[in-house]
Amino acid sequence: MSLNGKTAVITGSNSGIGLGVARELARAGANVVLNSFTDRPEDHELAKSIAQEFGVEARYIKGDLSKGAEARGLIEQAGTCDILVNNAGIQHVAPIDEFPVDKWDTIIAIMLSSAFHTTAVALPMMRKAGWGRVVNIASAHGLTASPYKSAYVSAKHGVVGMTKVVALETAKEPITANAICPGYVHTPLVEAQIPDTAKKYNMTEEEAVEKIILDRQPSKQFATVEQIGGTAVFLCSDAAEQITGTTISVDGGWTAL
Repeated sequence: MSLNGKTAVITGSNSGIGLGVARELARAGANVVLNSFTDRPEDHELAKSIAQEFGVEARYIKGDLSKGAEARGLIEQAGTCDILVNNAGIQHVAPIDEFPVDKWDTIIAIMLSSAFHTTAVALPMMRKAGWGRVVNIASAHGLTASPYKSAYVSAKHGVVGMTKVVALETAKEPITANAICPGYVHTPLVEAQIPDTAKKYNMTEEEAVEKIILDRQPSKQFATVEQIGGTAVFLCSDAAEQITGTTISVDGGWTAL
């Protein structure tokens, strides 16, 4: 599954799933563009470390994806985009009648509207290159729902829908569009939640993971960022040339329930 010579732009990729995807694409030979809303020395050092580890070109471009112009500017600054991975996301939990309007607007902007903006700029680049892959990181919540997550669930369902539209619009071209739908993934953010969850429910950390955090994940195991990245690499491979407009669940059986 060599991606030598391809350039991948991964939004929200200085940590967690995005970084895991970037690393696996780099491992497969792709040059990578990392992104987040910060512009710290460590962001640029992270890109340098990936370049050194995998022998590819890697750089970091700041972009606040809550702003459409900056989402479009990210792709424009990249200059080329053979592989687009829309991953950036945030979360807020509250009942609908108490959900802050600004939180709703920000979540929809970062997780749904930004994917529209980046894709709109990337597709002409892919057409010019004669090859392209759009990989949207959706969620099990793009296929099902949970209470108190109205903005997140709506955005992820929207991402799945837009993925299908992009796939249909490019169906006769050497471009595919698919969505990966992870369940709970072991990231630093999730890891940090485990002690507090255990304390809240007066459980051991192991019990809190199995009975609370992974309650809806039948495997009772986290997916890993490497597994999400490996799935992205597969979707970019020749083996996946006729896979387009669909979702791939990496959720330990969650959506089989």
